Amino acid sequence: MGFVILGHATNLPEHAIGRDESVEFARTICCESPKHEKIVPVLYRRSGVDVRYSALLQEDDGRPSRRFAYYPPRTEPGDRGPTTAARMATYVEEVPGLLLPAVRRALEAADVPPQTVTHLVTVSCTGFMNPGLDLMLIEGLGFDRGIERTHVGFMGCHGFLNGLRVAKALAEADPDAVVVTCAVEICSLHYRYGWDQDGLVANALFADGAACVVGVGDRHRRATQPTGPDAAVTGTGSFVVPDSADAMTWHVRDYGFEMTLSATVPDLIGENVRPWVESWLSKRGLTIGDIGSWAVHPGGPRILTATAEALGLPDDALDVSTEVLRTHGNMSSPTLMFVLDGLWRQGRPTPTVALGFGPGLAVEATLFGPRNV
Repeated sequence: MGFVILGHATNLPEHAIGRDESVEFARTICCESPKHEKIVPVLYRRSGVDVRYSALLQEDDGRPSRRFAYYPPRTEPGDRGPTTAARMATYVEEVPGLLLPAVRRALEAADVPPQTVTHLVTVSCTGFMNPGLDLMLIEGLGFDRGIERTHVGFMGCHGFLNGLRVAKALAEADPDAVVVTCAVEICSLHYRYGWDQDGLVANALFADGAACVVGVGDRHRRATQPTGPDAAVTGTGSFVVPDSADAMTWHVRDYGFEMTLSATVPDLIGENVRPWVESWLSKRGLTIGDIGSWAVHPGGPRILTATAEALGLPDDALDVSTEVLRTHGNMSSPTLMFVLDGLWRQGRPTPTVALGFGPGLAVEATLFGPRNV
């Protein structure tokens, strides 16, 4: 049995910013010398991101400092921008406009009335609110007030895969379950001021977005006529790379959440991913060669390259991941749904493996197969 996907949807903020504008803005907020101003364009070019969407952008065009007025220019060298309390208040304000449309469209795509949903799984790592996302969705979409709720918090870029693991378990445990799994991130709330290597990398990579999947268990699926992708979650896996706790971190600080990303992450992926993926697949009677398509979280160009090389994938195997990074940036947990959406729209073959990497260094995997198998 598995978790059969009936419908899905993604959503982006209204406004986007291009790489050149992002570089101009970074020069006013982060640079502390003429040398820094020369380095920033190189870092942003290496990010692989051409366009990013942000809930904090106020206009379609104009000077970046005016469009990103949320972050005022530094008034002194120690200025770090809005406090974490202020950023969390903005998270509470902006999340509904980003997440509600994604969930609403996924329900419509699945032809599932909100009142019939039995379980709700929410995912986010860029903000905290309580009452949480679940209560906001109940009030905003009319879910039954007896809906069973689970929140997957602060797990980073692979968070949506953790959410799908919960959804699969719920659907298999309850034949009548109808499960909504959704993720939302406002990564641009954690823009870092000043000259800091980790901060610059995060500033260049991260963006905002939301995604949602609606699904049921295999027994429930037989009573429905799915119109969504021919996909079901048939397996999940998790692996924590040894001696990697400092390779990727995500900490709550006084001026936002701060990510660190060690230069060793691609090497750790190169050394550890293939042996674990081979072992994980073998337990399901599969090999790497049996996988028809790959959805790898685009944490950055080097992470995609390291994964492709480690697994021995063809040159075009991760082209959708690369394109999502280029046109959307790294939206943390919802990003993999954007990649899966691209694969499904193109009719890429199954089975599909989704891989995400997060603090730990942890690897999360989800196996998708045809829903009728």
